[in-house]
Amino acid sequence: MGEIMLVYNDLSRTKEELKPQKPGEILIYVCGPTVYDYFHLGNARPFIIYDTLRRYLEYRGFAVKYVQNFTDIDDKIINRAKLEGINPKDLAEKMITEYFVDADGLNIKRATVHPKATESIDEIIALIQDLYDKEIAYTTEDGVYFDIGKFPEYGKLSRHSLEELEEGASNRLKDGSGKRNPFDFVLWKFKKEGEPAWPSPWGEGRPGWHIECSAMCRKHLGKTIDIHCGGQDLIFPHHENEIAQSEAANGQQFVNYWLHNGFVTVDNEKMAKSQGNFFRVRDLVEKYSYNLLRFFILQPHYRMPINFSTELLDSAEHAWERIMTCLNNLEFLVERSEGAGQADLNEDLRLACDKAEAEFIEAMDDDLNTAEAFASIFELVREVNSLTSEGEISVAELRLAQDTLLRLLEVLGLEAEAKTAEASSEIEAMLEARQEAKAQKNWAEADRLRDEIKAQGYLIEDTPQGPKLIAIED
Repeated sequence: MGEIMLVYNDLSRTKEELKPQKPGEILIYVCGPTVYDYFHLGNARPFIIYDTLRRYLEYRGFAVKYVQNFTDIDDKIINRAKLEGINPKDLAEKMITEYFVDADGLNIKRATVHPKATESIDEIIALIQDLYDKEIAYTTEDGVYFDIGKFPEYGKLSRHSLEELEEGASNRLKDGSGKRNPFDFVLWKFKKEGEPAWPSPWGEGRPGWHIECSAMCRKHLGKTIDIHCGGQDLIFPHHENEIAQSEAANGQQFVNYWLHNGFVTVDNEKMAKSQGNFFRVRDLVEKYSYNLLRFFILQPHYRMPINFSTELLDSAEHAWERIMTCLNNLEFLVERSEGAGQADLNEDLRLACDKAEAEFIEAMDDDLNTAEAFASIFELVREVNSLTSEGEISVAELRLAQDTLLRLLEVLGLEAEAKTAEASSEIEAMLEARQEAKAQKNWAEADRLRDEIKAQGYLIEDTPQGPKLIAIED
């Protein structure tokens, strides 16, 4: 492990040194999906961002325990299941399976644990009981609620004071719930006809959304964790309520660092199902690769909004092709150089690799600045292209450049395999014959062989190191 990483903590609203509770180990909880549909690009952003945070911390030598939950019981799941005429449990299981199809495609690593709310009922009830015993939770006709008036620090994450929240909110008490305060939130919802329910000391019902995350986090990571992540839209009320119920029950700080990513926008409007302007990942990959979507998401700094358009995705695709072309050229040069006489060592390429990795680390250590991290990668691509076009480079240094690029891309979760076109022995023979024709200045024969090779599905790029075959894409 190297220098201390800085992260922007939304609790203090400043960049802070990341100091885990236990040296060398970091505990992370990420709010996962409510599984009633395929996830869209706005959902994908936190999944990708915090998977990248995990990968970077592991690259820097930390052991990371990473928990991401599934909310598999919720009003949205119940309502969608009714529309489709299936059991809510069956819908949730189906969508969890589909989640992993897209998550695996986006190269999002499996969490250390993926707990489900329905499998954590005992822990949820125990947490509510702790609050009930402290007279912070109370019962009404429709459920068990958290009394925010009993937690004086309520609002410390979102900067909402109780006075501000209650001002103009008197109508919220007319909803028939019997709540003491307008912003008291439900911990346990009493059973309604036709809905799934579990027994509890207060009556049959199901958990509220906020209590699920607190209980699953306490079960799998403990009462105080290092990092809690999610989108900006979760700051209030979800994360605010998590803090209140966890700290009121446990008597200690719940989370040391709160990280939140910016929204995905479409034409500068927030992407949301309610706006009808969302794009499901499953639909986008009919035209674009999962890998490209991940690359697109990681280009701006995670706290900044990212605007979506097909034009911007196309632009990202061209940028990605620059990296792949560089890797393909390196692979080609390695194959051409192996078995040949050793070229002189070129210290410039080695220094460029060292500089790129150092600048990559510096950028990522500064609050996971992927935008600057990519700048270091593209600078290395430029250096590689320049140096390899100027003359011979040793195989060892070519491999160093390959390894450096692939290693940095892997930290970002991007899959890049350097591939050169593999041709049949017949094509290779024609390529050699073309080289011989060029050597004899028989340009007509060289052109004929070039056209015949093209008809077989390959273009020829003449380089200082020899001809390179490029497969023609369909």
